[in-house]
Parts: sequence; C-alpha cells; structure tokens
Amino acid sequence: MEILETLIVHDEHGALTADFVHAVSAALATDDQKTARKLTRELHAADLADLIEQLRRDERVYLIDKLGRTFDVESLPELEEGVRDELMEALPNQVIASAVRKLETDDALYLIEDMGAEDQKEILARVPGPDRAALRRALDYAEDTAGRIMQTEFVAVPEFWSVGQTIDYMRTEEDLPDNFSEIYIVDPAFHTTGYVPVSHVLRNKREIRISEISIEHRNIFNVGDDQDDVAYKFEQYNLVSAAVVDENNRLVGSITIDDIVDIIQEEAEEDILHLGGVGDEEITGSVWATTKSRFAWLLINLGTAILASWVISLFDATIEEMVALAVLMPIVASMGGNAGTQTMTVAVRSIATRDLGPVNALRVVMRESWVGLINGVFFAILMGLFAWLWFGSDGLGAVIGVAMIINMLAAALAGIMVPLTLDYFDIDPAISSGVFVTTVTDVVGFFAFLGLAALWLI
Repeated sequence: MEILETLIVHDEHGALTADFVHAVSAALATDDQKTARKLTRELHAADLADLIEQLRRDERVYLIDKLGRTFDVESLPELEEGVRDELMEALPNQVIASAVRKLETDDALYLIEDMGAEDQKEILARVPGPDRAALRRALDYAEDTAGRIMQTEFVAVPEFWSVGQTIDYMRTEEDLPDNFSEIYIVDPAFHTTGYVPVSHVLRNKREIRISEISIEHRNIFNVGDDQDDVAYKFEQYNLVSAAVVDENNRLVGSITIDDIVDIIQEEAEEDILHLGGVGDEEITGSVWATTKSRFAWLLINLGTAILASWVISLFDATIEEMVALAVLMPIVASMGGNAGTQTMTVAVRSIATRDLGPVNALRVVMRESWVGLINGVFFAILMGLFAWLWFGSDGLGAVIGVAMIINMLAAALAGIMVPLTLDYFDIDPAISSGVFVTTVTDVVGFFAFLGLAALWLI
C-alpha cells in the first residue's frame, strides 16, 4: 500500500509514467481487482483512455472487466480508432449498450459507427427510445459531416417565452445536456430564429421575452456540411457552439467546440502522416496494418528512385571520366530535396487552413521563387568554393554552383506548384505532394549537375 501511495501517476509533461502503467499491468497479472480499481479510481477519462492504449491487447478488456461499474465510460470516445474497434469487437454487446446509454449522442455514435449492422441493431435495441431514434438518424448521415459529429442534446425554447420561464425550465427539466452555453430560440415549426447565451438569460429580468434578447445566428450548419468546413468556421469565427439543421431547416442538433478540437487535431495529424508517406496508421496498430499502410508509398518512392537512377545512367561515361562528380552529385539532390520539402510543408498546411488559394497563389509562388533563387545563389557560392578547395578545379566549382541555383529554384517552384495543382484537381495535397516534389528535385538536380559537367568539363 505504501508503494501505491508514493506512486507518481503523471510526469512533468502530464503523461502517465511508466511506473504507473507497469503497476496497473502487474495488478491485472495477479488478478488484484482491488489494486486495479484503486490505481484508476481518480484518473480523468482521457488519462484512462491513454492507459488502455498503453496496455497490451489482452489486458485492455481484462481491465474494463475488473473495473466493472467503476469503469468510466467517458474514456471510450477518447480512444484511438484502432483500439476502439478492437474493444468494440471484444466487449459483449450489453456492456457496449450500457456505455452508449450513458454517453452523449456524438460520443455514443463514435463507438458503434463502424460496427456490423447486426451488432448495431442489438445494441440500439437496449437503448431508450429517444436516444435510439437519435442514433439511428445520425447513422444515416455520411461520415465526416456535421450530422455525424453533432450531439442531439441541446436546449431550445419557444420565442414567446419569458426569461423567467426559460430559467424555470432549465431548473426543472431533467432531460437536458450536462453542459451547455447557448439556448436556441425556435418557432412553432422548430426553425431556429436565434440564440441566447446563458449569461444573458441570467442577467435579464424574468418578465422580458426571450426573443427580445435573442442574437441572430451567423453560422448555422446543415447536417450534410463537411466537418472540415465546420472546423474552419469554428476556428475562423471563434465559435463555442453552433446549431445544426436538417434539409427542412429544422433544428436537430448542436456542435460544440470540444468536438471541433478533436477534428482539428485529427486533420493536423493526418496531414503530418501523409507528408511523411504514411497512411492513417496509429501507434497502437498491428505490425501487418502498419506494414500495409507504408508499403504503397515506399513502392512509389522506389519507382521515383529508379527514375532518378535512370537519369544518372545517361551520364555514366561522364562520371567515369571525372569521379568527383559521383562524390558531389548527392549534395545537389539533397539540398534541392530539403528546400522543396520546406516549401511543400508550408504550402500544404496553408492550403489546409485556407490561407493559400487562388487569390494569393501567384504572389506566394513569386515569393517562394525568389526565396529559392536567393538561397540557391548563397549555397552556390559556398559549394563552388568548397568544390574548388577540395578538388582544385574552378570549373567543377562553377558547375556545382550553377546546378545548385537551378535545383533550388526548381525545388521552390515544385514545392508550391505541386500542392496547388493537386488541390485544384481535388486531390489531397498532403497525400501525394512529397513523391512528386522529391522526383522533381532528384531528376532536375542530377540532370542539371551532370549535364553541365558533360558540356563544360568533359
């Protein structure tokens, strides 16, 4: 017991310590239910999710089983998708149904959206009627839309109510969200005519009509709106929550900032993974799933590497006559590749955040071209002097200097033009840009360096 009391749960960065995770794992290994419950009792739902992800696969379901009714179901929506699917497959449907009943609609939907139709039907049959109808309706909306991420629990009052009636309703009505910051005003057809922050309700006299302090909606989302567009508007206009309407403009749900933060994080992670030539993999994924995720892009990279090697083979006689070319040519390609990656990374992120588009594309292209040219000149001088001092050939220094300028300029143009072109054709630039940019810098770098050497030195 003394060890448990002195056990440090979080490190200086807020992550779970290895000692804590090992302590939980040891408790499960010895079937020590009491210790497992004591260790996890005070954990926040997000920390409990982190713990589940760090445990071995066979330990995850075992932990949930040992915690029993003390298990915090709020941790389930916090799990990575792969771990979630694994648990949903392993846990009995009655356990999942119990969790669904306790969660808000959007979180409950996350648990069951990828399950088989029969399992969904069995779980929903164990859920109260109103919640079951809301979940079934949400499942009809396409993935990655406002209809999928909204929660159907919200507060709406008639426009003819007074402030006093609204306050009494919030105090006495049991079927309201646990947390809300805005109250929607609706007409008899359930069309929302505006909203009122809770703080405004509390600061006005009871006899004032709620419609008199109503604020006009500036951002209302349709159930079919793409979640990326929703996230952009939340970020752009500093929204805390927003109403969601169906095809007939009836109020059907609400989206809150906590849902949007998850989406923004997911999109950022997705862009980073795609830029690295990695699919939608997770750190908890299996060996086979991770291998499949990476193989396709490695195969494409192999093709581009073969193309670059073919360009080199065109100048094999030139390289044979001057071995120094083989020593120096990787430098030209490497510098171009790094410069192109820098430009591409900025461009892809700017496109994702909508800071780069048709309006300012030409200006940004010109800026990147000048950056590439200036950097090319500086590094051309450095590499020219380096090659001259190393090999004692001013001609070789001139060749690598000019090749450096050409490739740095090509890298800058490729880094900005490739993402813009892919985006124009509705192809995610984060997925494919890296391969094309690397191909351009390798081919142009080798061709420029070896071609100039063949013309000037041999």
